[in-house]
Amino acid sequence: MAKQWAPNQVAELMRSYQEVCVVLAAAELDLFTILKSRPLTAAEVAKAIGGDLRGTTYLLDVLAALELLVKTGQHYSPAPGTVDVLTTGGPHAMLAMAQHQANCLRNWAQLAKVAKTGRPVRREPSIRGEAADYAAFIEAMDNVSRTIAPELVGKLPELTFTHLLDVGGASGTWTIAFLKRYPKVKATLFDLPKVIPHATTRITAANMLDRVRLVGGDFMADPLPPGADLAWVSAIIHQMSREDCRKLYRSVFAARSPHGDRQLHRLQRPLRRLDAYERIGALLLLDAHLPIQWRIAQIFTLDRHLKIEAAGCIGVVAVDQRPRRIAVSIQGNTR
Repeated sequence: MAKQWAPNQVAELMRSYQEVCVVLAAAELDLFTILKSRPLTAAEVAKAIGGDLRGTTYLLDVLAALELLVKTGQHYSPAPGTVDVLTTGGPHAMLAMAQHQANCLRNWAQLAKVAKTGRPVRREPSIRGEAADYAAFIEAMDNVSRTIAPELVGKLPELTFTHLLDVGGASGTWTIAFLKRYPKVKATLFDLPKVIPHATTRITAANMLDRVRLVGGDFMADPLPPGADLAWVSAIIHQMSREDCRKLYRSVFAARSPHGDRQLHRLQRPLRRLDAYERIGALLLLDAHLPIQWRIAQIFTLDRHLKIEAAGCIGVVAVDQRPRRIAVSIQGNTR
């Protein structure tokens, strides 16, 4: 039965972007980092961000109205729990993801234009600049995976391998999770050249740089580094066409060690509602950083992803099947 919308429900939906914009503006200006040490006045915050006093005051007051800040007299301080999420360094930090979502929001605001032209939007950098936007994107991937990775890797059956290939490994979150569980193995992390410095920083901080080879390249254009007997592909294939998935799998199998044939993949399965959003995201080219062309046609479910016999995959075993996360182990040989 079709949903019956009331006028006030439609009106509320139309303005639901406003609160999001307030939170993301605070993230882009890094307000919670500025305020975490001591309460500040609007004038002090405006000076810290190099901003306009009137505009800064309005933003701080709205954050207080949303109960994200506490206003006492003329001073503002973070509400309990907000610093853990909206600054960096903590176990629950999501500041980079908020900054990345602010970049995505600018593209989503151009959806009507995209619908008319059928062409991706031009990505505009934030007030933080293009380099900072890209760093936020890479850090956001860690924000999402840092708690999932150890848990999911821990659920995998005991594996016998000596060398991991992390394809599209970003800053190394999944590589680190594997190396912590398997202290005797080594790894190769493969991602775009401009990602490698981010991976170097994180893996060095984990005291694992002596066990990891960092290789820059484009996984859709360049051969993957050879010699691994286990490959991990995380948060990549959900945005790719069926043929590009097959191409990537062929590349993975071509790079494998002659002594190993087990491949691991973490697949993402969006909920039905999010599936529609993912399709829009493909059209908007929200992740313009990635080294492939987005395809609008398909967001694959698990069973459709596994119909990739052309890549030589056999013996699929589901490991973790939550509503929005699926891990599978895939064994196979190149045919």
